[in-house]
Amino acid sequence: MVGLIRQPQFLLYDLDFLQSLPKHHWENGFAEIIKHAAIKDATMMKELAAHDITYYQKNKKALAALIEKNVQIKVKVVQKDEFEKGDRKLLNFGHTLGHAIENEHALLHGHAISIGMVYAAKISQVMQDFKDVGLLVETLKKYGLPTAMHFDIDAAMEVMQKDKKNAKAGMQYVLLNKMGKAVYETIPMKTLYNLIKLYS
Repeated sequence: MVGLIRQPQFLLYDLDFLQSLPKHHWENGFAEIIKHAAIKDATMMKELAAHDITYYQKNKKALAALIEKNVQIKVKVVQKDEFEKGDRKLLNFGHTLGHAIENEHALLHGHAISIGMVYAAKISQVMQDFKDVGLLVETLKKYGLPTAMHFDIDAAMEVMQKDKKNAKAGMQYVLLNKMGKAVYETIPMKTLYNLIKLYS
């Protein structure tokens, strides 16, 4: 009974609440926005690359439109795949490694996911011939998000092996085929370890 979930009847967001947030929490939130653009909306990624946090803080109309775009992306994915059998898994882009380093290094969620997205994009370059790593990295930097850090790969791999996305054949990893189009692929753990080590 505690775990009973009902889908919401409506979504209410008030931009005035955002004015109470310190800048590092704006950065934190923009990690999820950039993630949505990377997996579902190449046009939104171009828009994000052309602006920065200050622009959205000052331009309420642009901010409201951006929030609505992101809400619609997530609503469509969740309604289509309520129990994470298919497309909803794509929302985990950057989260596999991100979760593994988040608690270990006391990172804000968005900061950890930002680093996870960079690794996922670089792995995508190898496994999916993804060509826009630079665009993703530069956009994350533009929004004050970290794109690299030193961490214990063995410890991170140990955490990842306990992850819900861990399949017997390896780790189900969300990769980018191109900007705005994500796929998930099972990567053998040894291959994944070598790729993470390659980019560390």
